[in-house]
Amino acid sequence: MTSTSASARSRITHLSPKEFTKLPNPPLLIDVRSRWEYAIGHAPTALNLSLPRLLLGTMPLFRRWLLPQWFRDLSKERAVAVICLTSHRSLIAANALVKAGFSQVFNITGGMMEWQRLGLETRTGK
Repeated sequence: MTSTSASARSRITHLSPKEFTKLPNPPLLIDVRSRWEYAIGHAPTALNLSLPRLLLGTMPLFRRWLLPQWFRDLSKERAVAVICLTSHRSLIAANALVKAGFSQVFNITGGMMEWQRLGLETRTGK
């Protein structure tokens, strides 16, 4: 587990998929890949919210139309983790969540590629 040092990223904690699965109280996991990518294989507890929707949804004008109710209802104090295919999009999402005021943000390093390489459980479909 490592933390980044840049100011906006200082509240982002990086976890490997294995570290995430071993947490006694894991954060809410958000998969920021497309619906199609999510449907072909995702972490069992992950909810899908694509990166474009997340980024546009941080703008007040679009929030109501782009963000699902479960996300709009989230407390900024709730711990959230983000995952994508390789951890490129998830880091962008993690930074956006910090800027939006979320206080506990985790980035899953290696993304679903690493998750699957480790043989961790996955699900298919919505």
